Formats: sequence, C-alpha cells, structure tokens
Amino acid sequence: MRVYTYFRSSTAHRVRIALNLKGLEPEQVFVNLLRGDQHDASYLAKNPEGFVPFLEDGDTRLSQSLAIIEYLDRTHPEPPLLPEDPAGAARVRSLALVTACDMHPLTNLRVLKYLKNALGLDPDARAAWARHWMEAGLAALETRLARERETGRFSHGDRPGLADICLVPQVLAARDRWQIALDPYPTLARIYENCLALPAFAAAMPECQPDSEPPEQARQG
Repeated sequence: MRVYTYFRSSTAHRVRIALNLKGLEPEQVFVNLLRGDQHDASYLAKNPEGFVPFLEDGDTRLSQSLAIIEYLDRTHPEPPLLPEDPAGAARVRSLALVTACDMHPLTNLRVLKYLKNALGLDPDARAAWARHWMEAGLAALETRLARERETGRFSHGDRPGLADICLVPQVLAARDRWQIALDPYPTLARIYENCLALPAFAAAMPECQPDSEPPEQARQG
C-alpha cells in the first residue's frame, strides 16, 4: 500500500488518522503542494485531479479522502469507522460532509489562489472569506453536536469515527491557520481534545510528519 500525501493538507490528514486507527503503515510519497509537485506530469499521470491524498493498494487506485477512508474501512473493518445501524451511519456521514463539502473546499489552496490571482483579493479579504465559511460550518456543527443525543465523548457515541476524522483537521486549521477562537464551540473543542488524547490522532498531526517544515518555511513555499 502506498499513499501520496502532504503534511499540511487537511484531506491527507484525514487519511493519516484513518490509517493510524486501522494500524496500517503504508509507504508514503510526499507531494509538496506549495512547491507545485501536484502539477508534475508523472503525478498527473497517476492522479489526473492533481490532489492529495492518493492511494495505491495493489490494483486499486483511489483519490478523494472520504472514498479512501471508506475503502480502508471495508478492507480493514476493525475498528469500524461507521456505525452498523443505517441511521447512525447516515448521521456520521452527514457530520463528516459538513466539513468535507461545506467548509474545506471553500478554504483550500486552489480557491485561495483563485481569489488572489483571478479576483485580486488582498490577504485581509481572502482571510475574511475563509473565516466566514469556517465559522458558518463550525457553528452548524456545534449546534448539532450539542443538541443531538447521539453525541458522546466523540461525534457519535464513545468511539471515534469518520466524523471525528474529518473534524480534527478542520478545527486545527480554523484555530491555527485562521486564528478562529474555539470559545463559541465548546462541544467541538471537547471532542477535538478527546481525539488528540488518542495516539492515532496525535501521531497524525502535521508537525509529526516526515515532510513537516517550520511554519515560516512552509508559508514561503
């Protein structure tokens, strides 16, 4: 098994958590997004989308983090990342998709580059854009997780799963990259801390990765 990854990528971060929870240690190939490795012809030949993560497992080739994670969950079913009951599984997917569809795509690198290069937005305007969509998603998740009875120590009960795998990288980006205070989101903050107390989540943090760079170097690209 081989995974193409980048330490700062939130989507690659999700897959790292899933791999750790499953006890899997694939070969890692590092694709530096700021340097533009994703545009190399050799990488595009494998993955025409030009994103990370990308998984190779025998004859299987997969892009898109949620598809990769569900593949891992089917091929390595313990511990499960989705509840067995249909309603529980749908709830967990629903929570995960708030992050994966409503928040992350609007604040990722290619969108921010478009805002800068095509629309001419300055850094403050781009940051305001990112914070707006981040805060909207965080508020929706906080409301749901605080009031829905299925919430436990984690997003769904007392075992981490797909919703938490998506939540942790997004909360990290909101707090550290966009300087969004977590005080208005106490349920999210509690679940985030509960996740990071687990070795599988802690070992997946960006600063723990072999391709990690100092923040100032990573910003310069």
